[in-house]
Amino acid sequence: MSTPLTGPPPPTRLAPTTQLLETGVMAILRAPTAHYVERAAEVLIDAGITCIELTLTVPGALDAVARLAQNLPSGVALGVGTVTSAQQAADALNSGAGFLVSPAICPDVQSVAAARGVPHYPGAWTPSEVLTAWQGGAAAVKLFPAASGGPGHLRRLRDPLPDVPLVPTGGVALDDVSEYLQAGAVAVGVGTPLLGDALVGGDLAALAERARRLLDAVESGRRDR
Repeated sequence: MSTPLTGPPPPTRLAPTTQLLETGVMAILRAPTAHYVERAAEVLIDAGITCIELTLTVPGALDAVARLAQNLPSGVALGVGTVTSAQQAADALNSGAGFLVSPAICPDVQSVAAARGVPHYPGAWTPSEVLTAWQGGAAAVKLFPAASGGPGHLRRLRDPLPDVPLVPTGGVALDDVSEYLQAGAVAVGVGTPLLGDALVGGDLAALAERARRLLDAVESGRRDR
């Protein structure tokens, strides 16, 4: 006769953001000012990228999130990144964020996200960290910083942890996106390689072209798995 398992019940897990799974992209907006955030977001959405993260390192980030939340079209997922405390999590959600992203495992952030019914994507790097983040209730785990190990690191993590959805983020170059998807990533988080100079008043036409190139790379990577 088997002995019943003891200990706390497993956490309630929310599914990853639909827009993240559909497009395979989380666009990360990190800039020295929020002045150009809204127009960059519009270009990304027009190009087909509908999952957007604005980091708390941007001055005035929460005010920008509140404006974006009111003005973005329906069907766009807007989240806040670099969230490391329960207070930051609550402030972000109160401003209109629909998901939270952290650079590391942050149980207090996960608790707030679970209580408010929104996905949380904590950062992790090692197998132990990835498993801890997943067992803690993450919707998906942000593999960060991805460029330190490249697609090969992601592939090796998936060998023992095939059921954990991984989103490589941090230095993901556009030329490497297909390989990350081929290695098993459910999506990629891309910041500067996608945004370029758009967040400092740069070329929006070039941003639109990079966005289309990124989406093409995701589609290619999925097709070649």
